[in-house]
Amino acid sequence: MQSAVYAAVGQLVGQGHRETMTIPQVAEVAGVNPTSVYRRWGTMEVLLEEVAVAALTQGEPLPDHGDLARELDEWARIIADDIGRPKRRAYLRAMVSAREGLVEECPCWAIRREQADEMIGRARERTEATPSVRQVLDHIIAPLYHHAVFGLAVDGEYAADLVADVLRLATVDAEASAASR
Repeated sequence: MQSAVYAAVGQLVGQGHRETMTIPQVAEVAGVNPTSVYRRWGTMEVLLEEVAVAALTQGEPLPDHGDLARELDEWARIIADDIGRPKRRAYLRAMVSAREGLVEECPCWAIRREQADEMIGRARERTEATPSVRQVLDHIIAPLYHHAVFGLAVDGEYAADLVADVLRLATVDAEASAASR
């Protein structure tokens, strides 16, 4: 049932129904009972978020080159390439438009945090100067998603510029820390 429902959401989003989509519509396209969809997901917000997270984070390899700069650059470009695609933008917009208030956290954000934490942890083990996970999220990931949701250009060059900015922050922080000792 899950794959049929995910495919139905993708089909409806692709047809431009992202803001008007209902659970009964999704169930009809998926060929399942609406009650089953309600029981499993409860609301369109929850369903859209799960589908978007699955679509936006599956199958991405986490770069491991022994150099944080290369890893962040590749990772940011992979994300930019993915969320820059029209169908991915539609998923993001659908997820955002389904929200009715503030949420504690988006699962997509949690996945990106875990990925950043893993890369930064490896870099720290190699004794590289590293930005914080929050700097990576706030200065690389957030701007990429912001651009995708609002229809601004998202490409490898923009991603590389964001990475360069974050790496400069890490260098400045490392220098300031060394100077205070």
